[in-house]
This record gives sequence, C-alpha cells and structure tokens, in this order.
Amino acid sequence: MHVVAPIAISPSPSVHALAGTPSTSAGSGGIVVTWAQHLDEVREAQKLRYDVFAREMGARLHSTVAGHDVDLFDPYCEHLLVRDQASGQVIGTYRVLTPAQAKRVGSTYSDTEFDLTRLRALRERMVELGRSCVHPDHRHGGVIMALWGALGEFMVRNQLDTMIGCASIPMLHNGVVSGDMAASIWRKVQAMHLAPIEYHVRPRLPLPVDRLRSDLDVEPPALIKGYLRLGAKVLGAPAWDPDFNAADLPILMRMADLHPRYRKHFLGA
Repeated sequence: MHVVAPIAISPSPSVHALAGTPSTSAGSGGIVVTWAQHLDEVREAQKLRYDVFAREMGARLHSTVAGHDVDLFDPYCEHLLVRDQASGQVIGTYRVLTPAQAKRVGSTYSDTEFDLTRLRALRERMVELGRSCVHPDHRHGGVIMALWGALGEFMVRNQLDTMIGCASIPMLHNGVVSGDMAASIWRKVQAMHLAPIEYHVRPRLPLPVDRLRSDLDVEPPALIKGYLRLGAKVLGAPAWDPDFNAADLPILMRMADLHPRYRKHFLGA
C-alpha cells in the first residue's frame, strides 16, 4: 500500500516512526499526546502496560524486560502516549501496527488469536490497534478521547481507512472467574453490532459460549462501548486468551463508518 509518510528508522533499532507524524499535540485537562520517538519512551509505555495488565489484572506476561510488557510486535509498532502535563508521567497508551510493518513482522497480533482470512482485501490500508491501557488514576473520558483524536489524525495523514484489534472482556465477574459475562456481552453485541458476513473471522481458541450462561444483565467494558458508539463492528465470537485471563472480541472500524457525531472531532471533517 502507498503510505503518504514513509517509514523512517530512528537511531534506536527498536523504535521507528512515521515521518511527518506530529511528535506532540496539546490535550485538554492538563494532558499532552505524543508519539514515542526513542526506546526510552517506548519503555515508559511498556511499564504502564505491565502495571495495568500484570499487577492490576493478573495477566501472565512473557516479557524479556523485568517490570515491562514487551512482546515481539513492539519493535514494529508506533507507540502513542498520553502524558500528564504536570508530572510528565505516561498515563495512557496505544500501539499501532501499520500495514508495511505487519508485512515485516509477518502478521498482526490479531492473527495469533483469529483466522483473518476474510480481511485479506482490507490489509493494504488496515492498521492494528492494541495494548490500550490507561493509568487507574486517570480513567476519565479525556485521556481516551485524546488517544482517539491522535489515532484519527494518524489515519487521515497516512491515507489508511481500517482499524482492527482485540477488545478484552475480563473473565472475573462478581469475584468469580467465569466466561458467563463474556458470553452474555457477546450475545448482546452480536444482536446489534455484528459486521457483515464477508468480514467474519474465526477464533483460534474459541470461548465455549454455547456452554456458558449468556443471559446476564451486564454491560460491555467502557472501551468496547466506546468503539461501538464510534461505529465499530464485531467480527465474530470471542477468543479465549488464557495469559490475560480474558475473552477477546475481534473489532473492526472503517473510517467511512465513523458516526457523524464524532467525525468532526476525530477527522476534522
């Protein structure tokens, strides 16, 4: 695919950035949005991810750096950071895998959880979003809106039109580890937000939804609700991720499907 801003390798062999991507933009509420330019900035994101995923959520991370969430996709990704303006601390992050970098690494993270064969026609203009997390002291709308605003700008600048990712549903419900909550959320979103059949994907390790309760009155996690409000679609039944002790829903967002209410904020149009 033709990307307006070509990939440029930074001095660090583990970090790269799309040339022309703004390194910093002002946010509201005392936050600043940046794209990591150096490995030490990526490490800040990886430390936040470790604190949230391992310490808070109990994920089993197979990391090569103690106290950090590091995997084989990180060196190929752009890392979006939200910093607290007063302290400089990274309080929110996403990582973004571009089509060119997905070819270099050989797949996306989502490919490890789902058979994405039906998405092959989209891959030339498709980025993968992943490892999204926000510091527990800053889980308000401003941080995630700042992240999404920067992602929208990124997509427009580089003439990309599709985002995919795995959106997690915790298996812990009312103090009990169970897939019932995930099965119930899947049934709810299946009825209202399922993508057209030509985009359906299959989990490699399916959550056994047919053997679980699916009638619980539960709401999807805030991040999934946010994606659906934007106009995202669910691509099929959830996969089970034993390391993160979560059920992952495959999510697809086409820029053309962005809800008009949010189009001006994210795309300036």
